[in-house]
Amino acid sequence: MPASAPPPPAARHSLIEDVQGILIGSLFVALAVIVFRTAQLLTGGTTGLAFLIHYASGWSLGALLFLLNLPFYVFGLRAMGRAFTIKTFCAVGVLSAYTELLPRLLAFERLDPVFGAIVAGLLAGTGILILIRHGASLGGIGVLAIYLQKSRGWRAGSVQMAADCAILAFSLVFVAPDRVAISVLGAVALNLVIAVNHRPDRYFGV
Repeated sequence: MPASAPPPPAARHSLIEDVQGILIGSLFVALAVIVFRTAQLLTGGTTGLAFLIHYASGWSLGALLFLLNLPFYVFGLRAMGRAFTIKTFCAVGVLSAYTELLPRLLAFERLDPVFGAIVAGLLAGTGILILIRHGASLGGIGVLAIYLQKSRGWRAGSVQMAADCAILAFSLVFVAPDRVAISVLGAVALNLVIAVNHRPDRYFGV
């Protein structure tokens, strides 16, 4: 059988393309954060940790999202390089700003928590996918997991899952058990979007 044709050479994103990718990807995730907060749900990672502190203290969610991610940029720099870390810093900063701005622009008169969890998960997954394709992320535990995989050989997925389970378990102190259970639907929807659509062999932009 004839050999398959080699993939086309990767076409790098321009600066303008990266800027719009970070702005739009972060907007999708920020919309998900607003839906989660309106439905009194949460998610995993540092975003979930920010939710817990926000629910317990009432502190600004946007500020918490920004501050909690600061220590993880060290791991991002070591594991993924300077460009990734700078883009991730920008994405987290934009997400934090959106999280404070959006409640002034929209509100939900009625939001079913199950529907909200699924929609928020889909929105967050799509936003994260856009950021991944532009060489960025939302930092936090995911970056630490990648660093530990490269430096210690620990599986990044296992580290991320363990951290998310710990956050969800601890959230039972502040969030009703039914809301925690519903929040799991959001995590499933988020990971489904990324698992189905994040295929490097199908996407050649860098």
